[in-house]
Amino acid sequence: MKIITDKNGALIAVKKNSFALEYVNNRLQDDPEIVKIAVEQNGFALKYVSDRLRDDPEIVEIAVKQCGFALQYVSDRLRNNKKIVKIAVEKNGLALHYASDRLRDNPEIVKIAVKQDGFALEYASDRLQGDIELRKLANN
Repeated sequence: MKIITDKNGALIAVKKNSFALEYVNNRLQDDPEIVKIAVEQNGFALKYVSDRLRDDPEIVEIAVKQCGFALQYVSDRLRNNKKIVKIAVEKNGLALHYASDRLRDNPEIVKIAVKQDGFALEYASDRLQGDIELRKLANN
């Protein structure tokens, strides 16, 4: 497939299919308007976004609200952002796997993740994996 280099073409393509972002040139993968349209449809489109926008809290929040697993494409800085990670694990508890070590050791975040999906306990810190309350919650 040909690389899309004009903004109008990129907007049309991304509105039809968020994954068209893969075929948009680097400059347009850094365009907030185009990126927002893509990640609103499918958070996984964050995979094709510029590093700069993977570190943009507004863009990232849109993506993880749509798909918690989009957290895997987020900058390290935002994987350590409690608000962003909380949104991701509320959507899909298993997204805890992509959170920073600090937040995988945060009882509030881990509890939200485990409540959403008991298997998320596997991604919690060793300390919290041994927490009796969280283990009970995971088994419910």
